[in-house]
Amino acid sequence: MIELDSGKYTLVRPLLDLAEINTLFARTVLEQKITGKVYTDDADNPRAYYIAHPYGMSLVLGDTGNDAFIRAVSEYITNQNGSRRTAEWLQADPAGEWTGVVDSIMASHNSAAGLDAGLQEEAGSRVIQRNTRVNFSLDRTAFSAAKKASGRQPAHPVPMTGEHFTALDQGVVPRFFWRDAAHFTAEGAGFVLLENGEIAAAAFSSCLSGGQLEIGIETMPAHRGKGCAFAASLALIEYCLDRGLESVWACRLENTGSYRLAQKLGFRPVRTLPYYRLAYET
Repeated sequence: MIELDSGKYTLVRPLLDLAEINTLFARTVLEQKITGKVYTDDADNPRAYYIAHPYGMSLVLGDTGNDAFIRAVSEYITNQNGSRRTAEWLQADPAGEWTGVVDSIMASHNSAAGLDAGLQEEAGSRVIQRNTRVNFSLDRTAFSAAKKASGRQPAHPVPMTGEHFTALDQGVVPRFFWRDAAHFTAEGAGFVLLENGEIAAAAFSSCLSGGQLEIGIETMPAHRGKGCAFAASLALIEYCLDRGLESVWACRLENTGSYRLAQKLGFRPVRTLPYYRLAYET
């Protein structure tokens, strides 16, 4: 794959705008709010792209007519050269033919390694897994009802500060999505729930672009099951509504905690698509 010069990132935007899925993580890379990678099929006349976010999320979209690019994508997602040391989660724009291409690559890779269904647990990180990603949309009426029914919260959420940003160092936390605390406090938003001076849960903007704010959440292990994530998320959604921002929620269908919390807050599933966990051991 050919790495696209950052000065040409604007070429990708029209195609990304046509994608009818949540692409905020890819947009933040194109807007250079965070340092990612953009690969293409042709440096002079690009028609297909592979966008990689540093947190380990990626998106492939565009034309599928370049066989050389498809081979390069195949080598990358199967990690043939062993350059990737961690897992990566890949989405393929369902508007094109990339889902079929990735499914074919996955079937060939898994079959060649003898990784049939009975051996996947044993194969572990060598197998490419096909999960489901769910995009949600906030139903404001349902949110209002959820807020009214929530009653007394475990504690009152407070705005996330740079100190909170730094203190959050486990799980899905803001440092994976923002350059540093100063960047987050200048351009991001979030709320934390404190118990005895410690962070119990956080809801924060993992991405913020074009009037949309994607919600990231994390609850500390000792505080799970107490409604802390609900309370923090409630505060962040209210923040979005007050400022005319669209609250965005997306998660794996298999992540039952996030899926159920989204619905409890008033989000409704609007689209599903394949979500590939890429192998990182050859």
